[in-house]
Amino acid sequence: MDAYEYSELLKSLTIKMENIGNIVKPNVLQARLDEIDTMQQDPNFWNDAELAGKISQEKTRTERILATYHDANDSVVEAQEYFELAKSEKDDETLEMLYADADALNENTNALEVQMMLSGEHDGNNAIVSIHPGAGGTESQDWASMLYRMYLRWAERHGFKVESLDYQAGDEAGIKDVSFMIKGENAYGYLKVENGIHRLVRISPFDSNAKRHTSFSSVMVSPEVDDDIDIVIEDKDIRVDTYRASGAGGQHVNKTESAIRLTHIETNIVVQCQNDRSQHKNKASAMKMLKSRLYEYEMAKKQAALDGVEKSDIGWGHQIRSYVMQPYQQVKDTRSNIPYSNVDAILDGDIDKLLEGVLIAQAK
Repeated sequence: MDAYEYSELLKSLTIKMENIGNIVKPNVLQARLDEIDTMQQDPNFWNDAELAGKISQEKTRTERILATYHDANDSVVEAQEYFELAKSEKDDETLEMLYADADALNENTNALEVQMMLSGEHDGNNAIVSIHPGAGGTESQDWASMLYRMYLRWAERHGFKVESLDYQAGDEAGIKDVSFMIKGENAYGYLKVENGIHRLVRISPFDSNAKRHTSFSSVMVSPEVDDDIDIVIEDKDIRVDTYRASGAGGQHVNKTESAIRLTHIETNIVVQCQNDRSQHKNKASAMKMLKSRLYEYEMAKKQAALDGVEKSDIGWGHQIRSYVMQPYQQVKDTRSNIPYSNVDAILDGDIDKLLEGVLIAQAK
């Protein structure tokens, strides 16, 4: 990098920070923090534990956004000042230091930009994730289990908690179906871009002829919604099926029909839960999953109407990403169109760059 390239980078980052500042409105956020501080000093504030909890979460999110904004903005302003001073004094050592830190400066600003994209109504919520293998038997079921592991490792990297809702093991390997909840701030905001069909190309470990196979699995992500969300599900709207749980859980689980499958008749959305020994608790969890899926479905319909997309185009059936392991190594998302060669790391949960690339591409 030379002085001209660095100067152009600073110009673009300055413009980006101005645009972000118009969105963030730091003065408004600070005023809200001051308001919350005043509320929390009221002795009656904690009488309503649920409301107090929500406001405290809002304070934490607001403080984080404001701190990230100031950190990024200060870094750009300081870099500009150091650059001008070093140029005027012909301080090559300082200039080289600035050039070396250019990538970090850019990344810092990009991180703020991504955080601004996670400001949707439910982006901060927990995420309910379901993975379903496509046609192809053992090969697709193994691919579904690889995706499952990828998301578990991603959650682990972020210190998020994972709650299993439903798990059905494959006959030989992999999984037939899995649903789980990832609990953590912005879990849904990040993982919402995973909705769709994921394609794997590799030499199958289950093929004695070592031929290359293509497998598909669908991933569905919806936000965990609050009980006060206005979605009414009546008994006549759903079909309830019970069955014996197939996963681990002891003799009681396997001998009683404690697992629940709910089918929403109008939309044909199906959810199931076998996490608990109690059929009642499984049904309650399944109803929460169904409510979240229906909320996501309705939001998708509204967005499709705004975008001028036909109703038939709404759904999970579009391929969003390819993971190629042979004859070359590459992961490429159709929305960001950015290729990544670190396939093993991505399958081990290192997907932040990939997710952020899609978020930025969609915002543009």
